[in-house]
Amino acid sequence: MVIELIQTYPRSSIVLISLIVSFFISLVNYLILDKDRLREIKRKQKELQIRMKEHKNNPTKQMELSKEMMSHTGEQLRHSFKPMLITFVPVIVAFWWIKDVFAETTIEGTWFWWYIISAIVFSLLLRKLFKLP
Repeated sequence: MVIELIQTYPRSSIVLISLIVSFFISLVNYLILDKDRLREIKRKQKELQIRMKEHKNNPTKQMELSKEMMSHTGEQLRHSFKPMLITFVPVIVAFWWIKDVFAETTIEGTWFWWYIISAIVFSLLLRKLFKLP
């Protein structure tokens, strides 16, 4: 029943599926991420970028600031790793299922692009809605 409906309306279905997957990923990020710490890291990175521009003629100072920037980047990646691990398997399973279902539709060669474009839009909107950093 669901597969027949998806195959009848493939474009609408892929957009709806991308909304569902984007919502799932955003929800996991909302529940697991330390949002305040990530905002603080981003604020520090912006400060460091400004300071690096101020010291563009001093390679030693820029190197020092660059090392500090890299430590913040590493911490930011560590915070993002746990939600990625949680969402990775369900998203891979969803893509495997989507590929099979859309193989027999009018958008069989372009379903991936429909998914990517709509997922980017929905991810941006959901990040704003959940106030994610």
